[in-house]
Amino acid sequence: MVAYTVDFLLIALLIIGITAINGVLTNGIGNALFGRNKKSEFVTQSARVQTGWKQVGGTKK
Repeated sequence: MVAYTVDFLLIALLIIGITAINGVLTNGIGNALFGRNKKSEFVTQSARVQTGWKQVGGTKK
């Protein structure tokens, strides 16, 4: 019974691991092929929104 449980857990971990890695690889390939110039879209939009804001926190030295 212990051998069955160990085998079951190993197969379950392999299936979950392969599925997770497959998703990451597919996402990376999709971004590389179809992302084009939109790689920094959110960063530039955030910088545009924050122009003119006062700096808060920290100390100026």
